[in-house]
Amino acid sequence: MRILRYGLQGAEKPGMLDASGTIRDLSQQIDDWTPQHLSPERLREIAAIDPDTLPRVEGDPRMGVPVEGPRQFIAIGLNYRKHAEEAGLAIPEEPVVFLKAITSLCGPNDDTVLPEGALEGDWEVELGFVIGTTARRVAVAEALDYVAGYCLANDVSERHWQIKRNGQWSKGKSFDTFGPVGPWLVTRDEIADPQALALELSVNGEIRQKSNTADMIFPVAEIVSYLSQFMTLLPGDIVITGTPAGVGLGMKPPQFLKRGDVVTLKIDGLGAQRQRIV
Repeated sequence: MRILRYGLQGAEKPGMLDASGTIRDLSQQIDDWTPQHLSPERLREIAAIDPDTLPRVEGDPRMGVPVEGPRQFIAIGLNYRKHAEEAGLAIPEEPVVFLKAITSLCGPNDDTVLPEGALEGDWEVELGFVIGTTARRVAVAEALDYVAGYCLANDVSERHWQIKRNGQWSKGKSFDTFGPVGPWLVTRDEIADPQALALELSVNGEIRQKSNTADMIFPVAEIVSYLSQFMTLLPGDIVITGTPAGVGLGMKPPQFLKRGDVVTLKIDGLGAQRQRIV
């Protein structure tokens, strides 16, 4: 099942995507796609609804973040071997963890607003996942059972704030609009192997990142288990899992985003995004 939220910012409605790619309205069945609807039992109940019985959504509405009300937005850094190499950094022995402000979350095709004076805006295509069941100290072998589904994300970054403002990565990652997620959340049962997904990002039509989640140092199951050892993961929490090689900072010379650029990204089975830089 592909779950989504559509409509104007702050007034999104819950929906699902049917087999033909048509958005179907779920607002008569649920108030919104909130954390309480992400448990395996609740997802099965909603998946059992025949999409043909739901109203069709006409046109091309704005897409919002697929889940309303996440309480944590967690990110993993340096999780692709080739990305660590281009950064000139050693392969991490444990996942590198940082937080993005939940206020950075936005729809997958919303404009990316560079903060005033930003000179080092950068892109990072990433596989994301959303927690469906509260996770505390879970084993790797059971970790994927706690995942509701997978999504596409862009970990937009401002490298000057990230690297040169006293070493706090969250500073360069948490500006408003720096967390596009979606266009939908694909439930776990539809992704046979999260470590076998091709991902790609282009800037103004030129491919900058092209890789596969097979290059991840720490796979999704290990990330869930690791995080749950020192923090409680809550239903609705969004975790993004790192980016492959090809970021602007790693180019020689570095290349950064400027107003007017257009960033497009996609992951197999998880849809596509498009952001205009303003």
